[in-house]
Amino acid sequence: MIGKLKGRVDAVGGEEALIDVGGVGYLVGMGGQSLARLGPGQDAEIHIETHVREDAIKLWGFLNEKDRAWFARLQIVQGVGAKAALAILDVLGVEELESAAALGDASAFGRAKGVGPKLAARLATELKDKPPPMGRTFAADFQPTPGIGATPVIAGETSNMAREDAVSALTNLGYGESDARRACAAASRNAGPDAGADALIKLALKELAR
Repeated sequence: MIGKLKGRVDAVGGEEALIDVGGVGYLVGMGGQSLARLGPGQDAEIHIETHVREDAIKLWGFLNEKDRAWFARLQIVQGVGAKAALAILDVLGVEELESAAALGDASAFGRAKGVGPKLAARLATELKDKPPPMGRTFAADFQPTPGIGATPVIAGETSNMAREDAVSALTNLGYGESDARRACAAASRNAGPDAGADALIKLALKELAR
């Protein structure tokens, strides 16, 4: 089972990239947002979700482990295949996806190509009140170490760390995790991407007091 590839990008297509690892080329299916960040000749580290079927082995690739973990989590929901999961990640990104899941926001899921109203409602219902997937190698506040092909910490990832800190603080105050996540998701939307944990906690407490 392949879990990660580290090599050089040979080519980038509309739906997949060719990654050369020690002279062996691997075709990896990826979302449009990820493919847009790759270029021929670039060193890359790709987190892999391997799908094995009777007639084929398909590699799906992601630039960080958190995206891969959500790709796998989304497909637990009946009716969500690999392409729909990629479409959701492409449209929402992990931060907005986590907010949509915490709030049970079917309209957010419905923005993805191939996700109709019924499937969007099912996603909202089944993902609500569940903590984000932990992935293979990280805790909730993990950020990949910049290196060969690694993605530096960006604003969205920083705000996600702040939200996890806020969730932890609220649970330490005695609130249930699902309530804390819903309140922090709403606070994050209102506060903007640069809000720190302290600001999120204050806004989340107001949400919980309603």
